[in-house]
Amino acid sequence: MSAQLQATLCACVFIILCTTAGAVGTPVGTVIQNTATVTFDLAGTPVTLQSNVATITVVERIDVIVTRQSPQILVAPGDTGRAILFTVSNTGNGSEAFALAIDSLIGGDDFDPVPAVPAIYFDTDASGDFNIGDVAYNPGVNDPVLAADASQNFFIVNDIPALVVNSQIGFSQLTATALTGSGAPGTEYPGQGDGGVDAVIGTTGGEDADIGEYLVSDVVLNVVKSQLVSDPFGGTQPVPGATITYTVTVEVTSSGTATASVFSDLIPTYTSFVPASIALNALALTDAIDADAGEYDTAGAPRVVVRLGDLTQADGVQTVVFQVTID
Repeated sequence: MSAQLQATLCACVFIILCTTAGAVGTPVGTVIQNTATVTFDLAGTPVTLQSNVATITVVERIDVIVTRQSPQILVAPGDTGRAILFTVSNTGNGSEAFALAIDSLIGGDDFDPVPAVPAIYFDTDASGDFNIGDVAYNPGVNDPVLAADASQNFFIVNDIPALVVNSQIGFSQLTATALTGSGAPGTEYPGQGDGGVDAVIGTTGGEDADIGEYLVSDVVLNVVKSQLVSDPFGGTQPVPGATITYTVTVEVTSSGTATASVFSDLIPTYTSFVPASIALNALALTDAIDADAGEYDTAGAPRVVVRLGDLTQADGVQTVVFQVTID
């Protein structure tokens, strides 16, 4: 093979490798091989020549995303142990350990929540609710190790100062930083990737954070939902055709007024709303948008809506009932 042909084949291989190696999500350590082929006719005889095999190993890209899962958390002055749920996702292509940190001294809010001790917990039972079984995070001892594309939920926990007032907002932030390294995208860490390959910082810089919010409210609402199944055979099995009766109670358990309260409940997937099944405090409501307090709203995702109005502790328990059938 001539030197000119070898050079041309190597250039072709280089172009192919540059295109392929840029594929997002290819696991670290993946070996990419390529061989070029040239066929031509030599005095009437078909000839096939192959280039050398070009081999490259995919390095590790370090990326992470932190996402707040909890809505704005309603709190009262002096509350303790109020948790906000976050998800930490390894969006890189290799296994990575992460250090976690809480910051409740963030500008732009009305007050500073006070981090509990400990202040960060694993959502150990994956319930989404902070409870006694959740394991505390200890930096340097149980730093989470996430496989590529894996996620883990965590809580940050704060106490609320006693001197806050109604409608004030407090911020608290969770940060996750890759232990291999962080910095400007493209920063290289030779030999620090999985299996001893190089690691390269991705677009997130190997670090990300998200902020949760506490809202001081003089109104505390207790909302409880229960369900009762009635199947077509007189039993309680959730078979297709069975009816589910949902009962939701709403109660103000503090001083203050929950102004213009509105109950809203999406119709679950795989079920259909039972017409004329909505009731408020045992009073039947129509499905249409009319003068009464409720309706079956199909303008977007189908849902039951009941306007409860201004509620105080004196109004007691408000009970909403509606039904669906399993498709």
